[in-house]
Amino acid sequence: MQYDPIKRGLGNVFNRSPFLRKLFYHLLDLLLLRTWHVHKELRQWKNNNSGSISILDAGSGFGQYSYYLSQKNPDATILAVDVKDEQVADCNKFFQQIGVKNVKFEVGDLTQYKKENAFDLILSVDVMEHILEDVMVFKNFSASLKPGGMVLISTPSDQGGSDIHDDDDSSFIEEHVRNGYNIKEIEDKLRSAGFTKIEARYAYGSPGKIAWRLSMKYPIQMLGISKAFFILLPWYYLLTYPFSFVLNYMDTYSNHRTGTGLIVKAWK
Repeated sequence: MQYDPIKRGLGNVFNRSPFLRKLFYHLLDLLLLRTWHVHKELRQWKNNNSGSISILDAGSGFGQYSYYLSQKNPDATILAVDVKDEQVADCNKFFQQIGVKNVKFEVGDLTQYKKENAFDLILSVDVMEHILEDVMVFKNFSASLKPGGMVLISTPSDQGGSDIHDDDDSSFIEEHVRNGYNIKEIEDKLRSAGFTKIEARYAYGSPGKIAWRLSMKYPIQMLGISKAFFILLPWYYLLTYPFSFVLNYMDTYSNHRTGTGLIVKAWK
């Protein structure tokens, strides 16, 4: 399935006004389990970091994490980088419309993008599974962080993170260049890139796998069959979201021996 065209289609629907764009961000915050995990880690990081900090949103996409960071860290300077020109232009226009002045979007290739000792925090959500030259990106992250700075990565694991369970399976999201990392692999790559302390844990355990299917996989599959399903989405989520909410909470605040996602923190 081509996941990006469906994402773009949904983005176009909610991009018709700033109000709808903000609504879209809030819906993503509610529905996406990865957002629950990322927000949890960002809240913990903020407890020890405040004031005039500098943040890089590496692979900013729709801009929902840059928006969240700007609201929670109004004194921070946030630079958001994405490889897609039209995405960057769209986000700059939206953030100007809503008067958010501490976020700037730039076009950049993370395999080449580096700013020496510039950032206190680098956020990379659902990016590394799309980039073949991952060690080069990790080296750029390390060079771009200030001493003691942290990178926070959310990415699929090799435990079915791209919905791959057998050798003959194809990824639910065909744009992935790898089916996921195991913890040792990503830890070794981060160490080789210059990081001195690394913490990695599984997300999307048993509760999260069910929540992801209910809140993301099944709706996207149905939208892939017919856009007419968009009309039924509110009713679908009205029925299923209470279950997804409980499952998301359970997954975010539990420890998992295995899972289809990884949350990785590494310090310079």
